[in-house]
Amino acid sequence: MNNKIKTICVFASSSFGIDKKYFSAAKELGIEIAKNHYNIVYGGSNCGLMGEVTSAAKQNGSKITGVMPEKLHNLGINHGDCTEFILTKGMRERKAKMDELSEALIALPGGFGTLEELSEMLVQKQLNYSNKPIVLLNTDGFYDSLIKFFDEIIYKNFASKNSKELYCAAKTPKDALLYIDNYEFKQTNYITEKLLIKS
Repeated sequence: MNNKIKTICVFASSSFGIDKKYFSAAKELGIEIAKNHYNIVYGGSNCGLMGEVTSAAKQNGSKITGVMPEKLHNLGINHGDCTEFILTKGMRERKAKMDELSEALIALPGGFGTLEELSEMLVQKQLNYSNKPIVLLNTDGFYDSLIKFFDEIIYKNFASKNSKELYCAAKTPKDALLYIDNYEFKQTNYITEKLLIKS
C-alpha cells in the first residue's frame, strides 16, 4: 500500500442496463481496494457500477464515503453502503468534496458524468493543482477510443507530449491497484512554452 494514499475516489456508471462483465470487474475492484487497505469516496449512489464497487469494498472492510448533490438525493436515489454520507448544494461542490477527501482516482467505465468528472481531474493535474494518480479501468477495452482521442490531442499539439503521464490505463483491477500502490508523487510540467507562446 502507498502510505501517502488512504482514500481512492471512484467514478463509475450508475446504469444497470450494461453488460455483466463491467459489474464483475467493479466487484473485483472493490475487493482489491479493501484487500489493499484503501477506503473509497464516490458519488453516493447504490446504482450500477457505483453500487457494485462500493458494496464489495465495504463487505471486505473499507470505509465508504458517499457525496451526493441535494437534487439527486431529493429524487430518492438510495445511498446504499455508505459509512459516511455528505450532501452538497450541487454537482460542482460534489466534485470538489470528492477531490478534497481523496488522494487517488480510478475511473471505471461510465457515461457522460464519468467523462466530465475524469476530464476535470486530468486538467487539475495538468495545471499542477493536483498530483494524484489517475487510473482508467479499461475493462474489455472500454476506454480504447478515448485513449486514442487523447493521443490525437497530443499528436496535434493541443497538449504537451508528456501528457500521456497524466493517467494510467489499467486492464484489470489488480493492475489499477498496483499502479496506485507504486505511485511516486512528483511535480511535472505538463504545459510547455511551445503550447502557450506564439513564436
